[in-house]
Amino acid sequence: MYDYVIVGAGTAGCVLANRLSEDPGTRVLLIEAGGKDRSINIKIPAAFPNQFGDKKLDWNFATEPEPAVDGRRLYIPRGKGLGGSSSMNAMLYVRGRPADYDGWEAQGAPGWGFDALLPYFVGAEDNARGASEFHGAGGPLRIEDQRSPRRVSKRLVDAAVQAGIPYIDDYNGPEQDGVSWFQVSQKGGKRFSAADGYLKPARKRPNLDVRTGLLVLSVELDGDRAVGVRVAPAGGGAPELIRADREVLLAAGAIGSPQLLLLSGIGTPQELEAVGVAPRHDLPGVGRNLQDHPFVTMIYEVTDTHTLATAESPRYLAEWALRRSGPLTSTIAEVVAFTKSRPGLPAADLQFHMGAAYFNDHGNDRYDGHCAVMGPVLVTPKARGQVWLRSSDPSARPSIITNSLSEPEDVDALVAGMELSREMARQPAIKDVLVREVLPGPDAVSREDLEDDLRRRLMLIYHPVGTCRMSDTGEGAVVDRQLRVHGIDGLRVIDASIMPTIIGGNTNATVVVIAEKAADLIRGRVGASV
Repeated sequence: MYDYVIVGAGTAGCVLANRLSEDPGTRVLLIEAGGKDRSINIKIPAAFPNQFGDKKLDWNFATEPEPAVDGRRLYIPRGKGLGGSSSMNAMLYVRGRPADYDGWEAQGAPGWGFDALLPYFVGAEDNARGASEFHGAGGPLRIEDQRSPRRVSKRLVDAAVQAGIPYIDDYNGPEQDGVSWFQVSQKGGKRFSAADGYLKPARKRPNLDVRTGLLVLSVELDGDRAVGVRVAPAGGGAPELIRADREVLLAAGAIGSPQLLLLSGIGTPQELEAVGVAPRHDLPGVGRNLQDHPFVTMIYEVTDTHTLATAESPRYLAEWALRRSGPLTSTIAEVVAFTKSRPGLPAADLQFHMGAAYFNDHGNDRYDGHCAVMGPVLVTPKARGQVWLRSSDPSARPSIITNSLSEPEDVDALVAGMELSREMARQPAIKDVLVREVLPGPDAVSREDLEDDLRRRLMLIYHPVGTCRMSDTGEGAVVDRQLRVHGIDGLRVIDASIMPTIIGGNTNATVVVIAEKAADLIRGRVGASV
């Protein structure tokens, strides 16, 4: 018997395991379907795309054919193993805008506004720049400036400024809009995941058990209370019941957590019956409200050879192994810019990821030459999607649809981002070394040409959220302000799925804060009203 059973050793699960096991009188179990986090492709920052499609490290999800992107299936990598997606992502440390969190509060989640969450952001940080009003030092999560940024990236910063985007030193401070250098979740040129920052320091505690290679089949319900989880070895084997005396905490992510609720009979009864799952609790919001950040890359060949084209050569592997420096410390996207696609918007709706690399089709597409990349990302998508069961088999991937580019406003914003990329490419800072536009290429002249290219090459940038929406009162809500599943005692969801709306930036730092606050809620460290 455990007090708390945590499902998923990703970012949120690692935070919860650490914080809940701080109480020596509490027994905590952390369950992970994947394995250890020892792969060299996890440790070397620039090698993160090598994890994509790896059966041991990636859940390797994909959408159903998406109607608005030429019927293509969009790839959604999710980290599998200790650290979850914090062991797979590009390590880019971004908080989003204060207005994002104030919007959550306005949608029925009191206590989740920016002022309430800022202390958690600050407390989680061990920022190399030191402590300040907006940043922390000495926290579990190491945040550093990049060790070996490429010369071409400096040109991209200057080109953005010349195109009218102001330089900003700290995009995680009081003002987000502008161009800057990404800060990264690294320590000395090596990835620093949630497993590194939160789980590993807690592993020696006798009241914390960690079990890997264990697939959770469903949440065990006794009436309207969760009493444990049914599990089986991920490779197949006899199932067992693990009991939770206090609570079951789902931290399986925006795809895994709704899938588990549905497998447990929590969802829309007709949809559950259609795949052979017995309904236990009518909660129609489960799996709905899916959001992700869509993006496209604009790629230019350059004469400057100080890029990532040869980063995996023996010379640079040796440099990383001996000194933790060189191109392999890169996160590929080294420069960030937040800006508006059109005048009159209340905040930036575009985030540019830029660097000295060729990046198309999630790294599967290769190019023989040195390149610079500008990737406009839509951070305020109007499109909403869904996660639902394909079958009652827990090992089967769920069905997913994002409806990306189904909203005309989303298309307009991304096309404007493509046009702004070309405007930056015309600036002296980068034009001096620019050879040609590789993608979409010189044949894409008109707005219609750019839109066609956008639909052919659009990608998702690995930020799925929203499928267990948090609200005390809103229609379609799955959890309340304390992240308790509506109508079920002893069951919470604590991960990116609870976001009512996606934040304006990369999501990992926010998931850390969600879990930090959830741990305080569970332990009674904040009042029930918040």
